Amino acid sequence: MEVVVRYLPFGLSRLVPPSLLGFALINGCTFGIDLLLLTLFRSGLGWPVPVAFTVAYVIAFGLSFVLNRALNFRSHAPVGPQAGLYAVAILINYLAFILGVGSALTALGMQYQLSRIVAGACEAVFMYSVMRWVIFRDAKPG
Repeated sequence: MEVVVRYLPFGLSRLVPPSLLGFALINGCTFGIDLLLLTLFRSGLGWPVPVAFTVAYVIAFGLSFVLNRALNFRSHAPVGPQAGLYAVAILINYLAFILGVGSALTALGMQYQLSRIVAGACEAVFMYSVMRWVIFRDAKPG
């Protein structure tokens, strides 16, 4: 990510940390997995929206934690405390954005995948901030 960030245009290389780009790539992939699972659980299996959101979310965020810890932030701190902090962060994220924003928009008539995308934009800002400055704070930038 450090090499890619160096070649960003318009002076973005001075503004975008490599961990942000890594986070975007990893979480873009895990968000795609989340949406696929959500569609499978809701449309394929007919699960209620909150249950489908929850199960897809837990699977995707478990994968996100593992990949971000190992590949993006390259943290070497003990995994136990980090997993505990991550659990608190995803609980807050889940209540505020997944159930709060996602379910509310669906209840207001927005298509459930679109409401998940809107909630995902909100959670991306929150989760990157928490991962960078709280959970993986031992990781050295660049």
